[in-house]
Parts: sequence; structure tokens; C-alpha cells
Amino acid sequence: MNFKYIFILLTIFVIMSFGMPKHLQKRVDKEVKNIFKTETFTLNSVVFIPETVNQLPATFHDNNWFHIIDNDSLLGFAYIGKAKSKADDFDYLVMFDTNLIILKSKVLIYREDYGGEIGSKRWLKQFIGKTYTDNFKYGENIAAISGATISVRAMTNAINNVLASIKILHEKDLL
Repeated sequence: MNFKYIFILLTIFVIMSFGMPKHLQKRVDKEVKNIFKTETFTLNSVVFIPETVNQLPATFHDNNWFHIIDNDSLLGFAYIGKAKSKADDFDYLVMFDTNLIILKSKVLIYREDYGGEIGSKRWLKQFIGKTYTDNFKYGENIAAISGATISVRAMTNAINNVLASIKILHEKDLL
């Protein structure tokens, strides 16, 4: 094997090793297929946050903010984040249409013994149709779940932070 092929193989390995973990990728792919009714899509990392916009409430980087593309057409956006519950983090997904309206929120991996009820479709549907102009407050416009108070607050804060960040990026014409 010559040096050129070794270099290409190493480059591919490095690029593939910095992507989304496989266990998350499978869950995200399944949700994208269900929401956008497509089998042929790509998640393209969006790396565009300039240094001058580094005070966002949510973290945006190349492994958690994606364009969802099908046949060179933008279908929407996906945000993958982590939120802190009582003792551990949980992974979640928020999918948006092209107008940045929430199509779906999903708890991808929940690691606590209690509070997993926040992953129910019934509870999560209260975020559908909301935009970066909305703000959620536990107990007011977000339903409480007995035994899951910490997790409910964590998910509510996480989605508020994502929406607030999108609002800032939208106002700065970065979306």
C-alpha cells in the first residue's frame, strides 16, 4: 500500500471518529425518518457560530446542530443536547422545520432511576408548534409530573435555552 492510500484511510478514520456516537445516531435517524417521512436524508453539521457570539444559553457546535437535507433540499434542523437531571445527564433531540418551529422533542437516553416520565410522547407534545419567541415556565405553561420535578425542570430549561439561542442567532442573521 502506498502513502496516498494510507493517508486517505487515516483521514476517513479521523473524520468518522468525531461524529455523533452510534447509539445516538440510530435514534436520531429513526426520528428524522418518522417526522420527515424520508429514508434518504443527510444530517449536515452546521458550524457557523463566530467567536463574537459565544454567550449563547445553549451550546451549538458541529456535533449537535444539523441541517436535515434530502435531495439537496433543506427539510429542517435538528438539535441534540444534554441536560442535567438529579445525578446524571440525559440526551435529548429537538427537531425544527425550516421556519424554526418545533416539530418534535424527544428524550433519547435517560440515565436516572426516577423521572423518566419526561420521555412520554404525551408530556413532550406540549413543545410541538413552539418557536424561539416562546418561553416555558414549569407549572404555568409546562405540565408538572409527580416524581419527575427535577427532570421536568431540566428539560424545560434545556428547551428554553435552545430556543433563546436560536432567537439570538436569528436576530444576528446567522440562521
